[in-house]
Amino acid sequence: MHLKYADLGILILRLQTGILLMTHGVPKLMRFTERMENFADPFGLGSPISLGLVVFAEVFCSLMLIFGWKVRWATIPIIITMLVIIFYANWDDPFGRKELPIMFLGCCAVLLLVGPGKYSLDGGFKT
Repeated sequence: MHLKYADLGILILRLQTGILLMTHGVPKLMRFTERMENFADPFGLGSPISLGLVVFAEVFCSLMLIFGWKVRWATIPIIITMLVIIFYANWDDPFGRKELPIMFLGCCAVLLLVGPGKYSLDGGFKT
């Protein structure tokens, strides 16, 4: 099997996943106080804590993906968030509303398995 470009593929996957996921997290962060009272609370932790956990996953863990720092650890909160979105928040919605979280779930599952690749902070940008 020819893996010459595998690390480049992992880099592209990390960047596209992190950047696209941040486009969902940054608005939540910017409007945190407006959204915290009405945000879904699937685990009974309180809406502000639930929103904070989602912002952590979608913004801070996404930055970790982008830079390739602790990628496997960063994928875990994102995977949990996407599972909650798919099976709780969007449970009754049509498949079209679940496509994006399913895509993020799949991308993060791959990154959990393969790691950050050599073009990352963890990989040391080795050539």
